[in-house]
Parts: sequence; C-alpha cells; structure tokens
Amino acid sequence: MGAGTEGVTAQAPIKAPIEEKAAGQAAETTGGQAELNHAEGQATEAQLAQASPAGEGKAGLAALLESLLFAAEEPLTIGRLAGVLQVTEEVVEAALGELQAVQSAAPARGLRVQRRGHRLQLVTQPEAAPYIERLLGLDLTTRLSTAALETLAVIAYRQPLTRGEIEAVRGVNCDGVLRTLLSRGLVEPVGRLEQAGRPFQYGTTFQFLQYFGLESIEALPPLPDGKALGG
Repeated sequence: MGAGTEGVTAQAPIKAPIEEKAAGQAAETTGGQAELNHAEGQATEAQLAQASPAGEGKAGLAALLESLLFAAEEPLTIGRLAGVLQVTEEVVEAALGELQAVQSAAPARGLRVQRRGHRLQLVTQPEAAPYIERLLGLDLTTRLSTAALETLAVIAYRQPLTRGEIEAVRGVNCDGVLRTLLSRGLVEPVGRLEQAGRPFQYGTTFQFLQYFGLESIEALPPLPDGKALGG
C-alpha cells in the first residue's frame, strides 16, 4: 500500500499473533452464540408444543374448540376458551378462523359458529329450523308483528340505544313492543346511558342472530344507499 502501511510493518510480528488470537476468540464467541441460539430455538419450540393441548397444532385446537362449543350450555368467551385450552386468546382466534374456514368450505355441515363480540356458540344451520321446531314441538305459528320487526330493525342497526331513542326514530310508543322483544330474548339491556335517570340501552342477542340465521351482527344486510332507519 502507501506510506501508512510502511509505518506499521515493523509491528507486524507482534500484531499478527494478536489478530490470530482475536479471530480465534471471535470464532469461539460466534460458535457459542450459535449454540445458544439453537438451544433457545429448541426451548421456544418446546414451549409452543406445551402451549397446545396434547401437543396438537392449530388444526387440533380448531377441533377442540368446536368440541367445547358443542358441549357448552351457554355462549363462551374467547378468554374462557383460552383458559380451558391453556393457550393465549390470539391462538384461540387463529383456531376460530380455521374452524370458520372449514365450515364455510363445507356449507352442507349442520352446525356453525355464531359470534357476538367476544362470545361464541355453536348453532344449527337456519335451514334446519323448521325440522328442529317440529322435533321439539315448538310453536310454528308465533311470528313477530310488523311493529316488532320495525323496532327490532332499529335496534339491530343502531345499537346500543335507549327506549326513548327508539321511540324518537319510530315516532310511536314502544313500551309494549319492547317488552315483547325482551320476552322473546331477541333484545337485552347492554348498558346504561350516563345521563339523568340512567336509562337502559338495548342491543340484540344471540337469539336474534339465530332467529334471522346470522353468524354475527356484521352479517346484517346493508341498508340501501342513501337510506337510514328513521332518517
């Protein structure tokens, strides 16, 4: 090289062993770090395996999730399912997505997942409703009145809202209709409005989803463009 190189040539006998030693230490450090990374990777894999019941993967969790929902007498929360399966809520969500994908790919299946917020339940397909009603001896003639359907539509698309807000949209008293919807389990109190009197706010229920054959409230058909309930 140039003059700078000549200036350090005399130190080469000393510098070379130092460089060799440093290189050896670096190699040892790199090798040790590689072994450490490998060990950490094995530990992570072991932790993931322990996180899945019986060492099952996501597919196994999806099957277990469906089994738990089938056995439950009431809707289960994501947190409750995560606790039972001993996994995180994110893992439950992933398994749920896989289960729903399987159900969507096989529309002839008799059961499907229904979701409302963080609560889930397993229900029968809407097409089976008449046969199930016949099997259980349910009243096939009980249908909602036009007023009840209108009130239910207002609640479904605008929830949560109070009785006063419902009446403001419909322009009529809704006491009787609201009592009917409550008794049928189609709506329920979901909170209170923070104002004088703290009136109840109402929203739809799982029974509402079942009645109309919906998987979730997001599956409601969109309102026509430019139109709004009561607008």
